Amino acid sequence: MHELSIALSILGIAEEEAGRHGNPRVIAVQLKLGPLSGVVPEALLSAWELAREGSPLEGARLDIEVVPVTAICPQCKTEVVIASIQQLCCSACGTPTPGITGGRELEVTALEIEDDCRNPARSGADAGSQAE
Repeated sequence: MHELSIALSILGIAEEEAGRHGNPRVIAVQLKLGPLSGVVPEALLSAWELAREGSPLEGARLDIEVVPVTAICPQCKTEVVIASIQQLCCSACGTPTPGITGGRELEVTALEIEDDCRNPARSGADAGSQAE
């Protein structure tokens, strides 16, 4: 299950980012995940439960936003959502559209942290923080 190594990488990214902000309690880690990333969301959530045990993020949620597969049509230049990877065609003009522009994401986008007043606050993670 490669999702466990990915969960551990996400945990490391979140711990590092929290450290930059004085190590507040992390309530949730926000993640963008594309269908072409090769990661099964349910398996990643199970792995997250194991990875966070005994860590500073024990109790933190992993909130996954699944993003669609997208492509730019070479004919009409429209960005389209690809409903099926077996049918890479522009929904606007029908042209074959092999240039995938989205759907491979595996990116930590934000941390939800507890501020000094015990109220949740959001902290943006580094824009390039991607789990391996």
